[in-house]
Amino acid sequence: MEFLTKSIQPKSNAERIKKRALELGFLDCGIARADFLEDEAPRLEAYLKENRNGKMSYMENHFDMRLDPRLLVEGAKSVISLSYNYYPEKIQRQDSYKIAKYAYGIDYHFVVKDKLKELLDFIQEEIGEVNGRAFVDSAPVLEHAWAQKAGIGWVGKNSLTLSKQKGSFFFLSELILDIELDYNIPTPTDHCGSCTKCIDSCPTEAILPDKKIDGSKCISYFTIELKDEIPSEMTGKFDDWIFGCDVCQDVCPWNRFSLPHNEEKFHPKEELLTYSKSDWQEITEDVFRKIFQKSPVKRTKFEGLKRNINFVSGLKS
Repeated sequence: MEFLTKSIQPKSNAERIKKRALELGFLDCGIARADFLEDEAPRLEAYLKENRNGKMSYMENHFDMRLDPRLLVEGAKSVISLSYNYYPEKIQRQDSYKIAKYAYGIDYHFVVKDKLKELLDFIQEEIGEVNGRAFVDSAPVLEHAWAQKAGIGWVGKNSLTLSKQKGSFFFLSELILDIELDYNIPTPTDHCGSCTKCIDSCPTEAILPDKKIDGSKCISYFTIELKDEIPSEMTGKFDDWIFGCDVCQDVCPWNRFSLPHNEEKFHPKEELLTYSKSDWQEITEDVFRKIFQKSPVKRTKFEGLKRNINFVSGLKS
């Protein structure tokens, strides 16, 4: 009887965790065994060796941690992977400068991290002494690899996680725990097939074969991560994007299944949707602070956004 109880515990605990995750608003929840990511190791090594990370030198740090969650949480046995929808009901006017949809509302790091803390509290209250940490795109965790292992979706040609039912407009996050749970079957099939729409549509040709991204060519890299001047050879290639880029997601056929989110904190301020190009060109620092209070766009700061606007519009800084 004792053996039977122990054998069903991982399954019942996993079911309770998944149920609570959906109640908290997560789009999906899957669980994988916390092991070394053997298949991803050579891919990550090649990516860094080829300098695909551009000036994002932080990606060169904690190489071993990125591949082994047991180095992040002592005694780790399970990685819970969760997705959180951010697809908006309304988007910006078509004749304006563009901001990636994930940045329309309050910074997702705050929103999703709070949800993860609630879920971790639930686990510790309902299951018992559980040691774990929450991760929201702010630590050396290969989130797309874990999402695939946890059955959330497959890694598409644009290197993002794709779901047949839900597309790709969702954030990924993880709880790494030191308890055994019932594990999902990894997503077995890549449903991109022969489609190359994301590759063909990328304005800067940043999407490479074999599900690789040249981060040093990505519009998101130039408009968010790069602190220097944008290289002149990129002139005319940004397709009016001034913070991030959604092209590879917008053209993906699987995103026809994306449904608007229900997260009030992700709703944009009206100005963001209605601003014209001239409004953006005339934006002041006070207006910037008002529109982008607690927004991911604050990462680029006012000077960075002005640099992006001037570059895309052809105006001098």
